[in-house]
Amino acid sequence: MIAALDIYEALYTTRAMRRVKPDPIPPEVQARILDAAVRAPSGGNTQNWRFLLVDDPDLRAKIGPLYRECIDRLWETIYADRVSEARANPDAPGSKATLAMVASVEHAADHFADYPLLLFAFQRGDTSGGSIFPSIWSAQLAARAEGVGSSLTTVLAFKGDAVPDLLGVPGDEGWKMAACVPMGYPTGPWGVAKRKPAHEVAYRNTWGTDVGFEIDEPLWHPDT
Repeated sequence: MIAALDIYEALYTTRAMRRVKPDPIPPEVQARILDAAVRAPSGGNTQNWRFLLVDDPDLRAKIGPLYRECIDRLWETIYADRVSEARANPDAPGSKATLAMVASVEHAADHFADYPLLLFAFQRGDTSGGSIFPSIWSAQLAARAEGVGSSLTTVLAFKGDAVPDLLGVPGDEGWKMAACVPMGYPTGPWGVAKRKPAHEVAYRNTWGTDVGFEIDEPLWHPDT
């Protein structure tokens, strides 16, 4: 039986859940997640996507160190200034959120091989990601409906073809790894992610023009 979950609850509470239990995800749950993924929009209906589920402990153990190296590189490059500033001024606005994010990602890096399921998504001929990421998000929403936490990561691309080669991806067919989505039953509660209000990041008709409304609190909450 397919799980029932209010669509707004799924939309508001499907956030990065990196702390999960080692409990395996049943095949029937995996099937529902993948079946939802392939119902997503696809540019030109080409469906130029492939999905690869990894639950083999030995294979996960080989991928884990690669993810660790990629995260270390992330802190040293793209996020270097942001993390350095947050650590230097831990009480400054935004620093707590940054440091919480770092702790969460560090946990994932330390325990990557322990995720019971890794969902890899591959695309071909779609450099924008417009045809693959809707399907990935559908998979994450379906996982949420099943009580399965997920988090999307693209940093394994730092390692070039190392991960695709481990997974046996043909090197001459044009398949590119778009993302990896670790999945598992979360150890903590679901919740609405804190974000900047929509009216602070949205405009109407022309750039910089007020959108015409303000949303000071999430429009969905558990008691809605």
